[in-house]
Amino acid sequence: MANFAYFPHTDEDIRQMLERIGVSSLDDLYSDVPETVKHKGDYNLPDAMSEDEVREYFDKLDKKDEKLKVFVGQGAYDHYAPSVVPYITSRSEFLTAYTPYQAEISQGTLRYIFEYQSMICALTGMDVSNASMYDGSTAAAEAVKMAPACTKHKTRVLISETLLPNVIKVIETYAKYHGIELGYVPGMDGRTCLHHMKAELAKGDVAGVVAPSVNRYGVIEDLTGFAEAIHEEGGIFIEYCDPSALAVLKIPSEWGADIAVGDGQSLGIPLSFGGPYVGFIACKNEYVRKMPGRIVGETVDSEGRRCFCLTLQAREQHIRREKATSNICSNESLMALYVTVYLSIMGPQGMKEVNDRSYAASHYLHDELLKTGKFEEVFAHPFLKEFVLKPLIPVEKLQMKLLDGGFFAGLETEEGYVTFCATERRTKAEIDELVKLVKEA
Repeated sequence: MANFAYFPHTDEDIRQMLERIGVSSLDDLYSDVPETVKHKGDYNLPDAMSEDEVREYFDKLDKKDEKLKVFVGQGAYDHYAPSVVPYITSRSEFLTAYTPYQAEISQGTLRYIFEYQSMICALTGMDVSNASMYDGSTAAAEAVKMAPACTKHKTRVLISETLLPNVIKVIETYAKYHGIELGYVPGMDGRTCLHHMKAELAKGDVAGVVAPSVNRYGVIEDLTGFAEAIHEEGGIFIEYCDPSALAVLKIPSEWGADIAVGDGQSLGIPLSFGGPYVGFIACKNEYVRKMPGRIVGETVDSEGRRCFCLTLQAREQHIRREKATSNICSNESLMALYVTVYLSIMGPQGMKEVNDRSYAASHYLHDELLKTGKFEEVFAHPFLKEFVLKPLIPVEKLQMKLLDGGFFAGLETEEGYVTFCATERRTKAEIDELVKLVKEA
């Protein structure tokens, strides 16, 4: 044991434990494992390196990774995040702050969770927010689970077919294993069809409806009449949002939504090849006890000083298993911290500027692509930063041309359209270069 100074057990400790369980050596603990699968040779590990050698090694690996300019969205957006965001999120009082179940030693974590909740409520107009979910897809699925619990004697949940495909698939998985029946509201001309939704609601068994504020085509949905129709039949309205876009679009409370869900990735979290991201759920007060996750509240300590504590915990370790609504642990709060720092730095004006610049870049790209004669318009509806076009050239050929030119763009949809996205990070020079490559395709 001399080689392992930080192992707490001495040889004598180990001997006594082995004797207690009736074996003579540590190897006996693995006696059930077949000899044929046991590795008996040396491990194929590289020799130790100095710090300079390690840095050089990883620099070489980094150079193998091609850096593409991202012109695709579909739920994960290449927005700019100020350098202070990763700096603050790496500070020890936040990064290593204790999990918030013991308020006396976790004020750092509790403070930023409280601020996160407050900011999500400000963005959505909802009464209360949890902190937090794994990503937008699972947040939507959790909201679907809430719907039957919030509406007595209702068993079915409708989902709009204009939702992002990955969101629909995760909802379907959750619903299958929780016994929730799903129905589907088709899209008509690129938007969720109100007429079809009303026809499904008339059957009288609908607990809730999930519809996006900005859909899979990048189209800004007109949700006029949705909440009224759903509430009239005793259901709840769940709106799936891009929270960055809520800085300039009509927010869920203005549409009459009961629950707002979405992915916080667009609020300062890097793309990171698909994660980790953070999902949010915000809802009206009357549904708070059906909401998964946890809620932090503000209070005062015994000396009258402002402090924070958990006010709602819905995990099975706190309440009866059959009553539990959450399996979310402390790992997600780090991503909520990214969102909190980003929003506090950007502020309302900064968020508006992000959307103004994204709008300008995406519309310039849209118009220039149509001028090439290699695309046709699909939907004549307003869009913010993302759109689809109908390609008049082979999509694979187009994608390879763009990829060779250093662009990730022209993702093909299930319908055979191609989708493009331009955030505030995309410059006119980059857009012009992309269009030039399209002309050559």
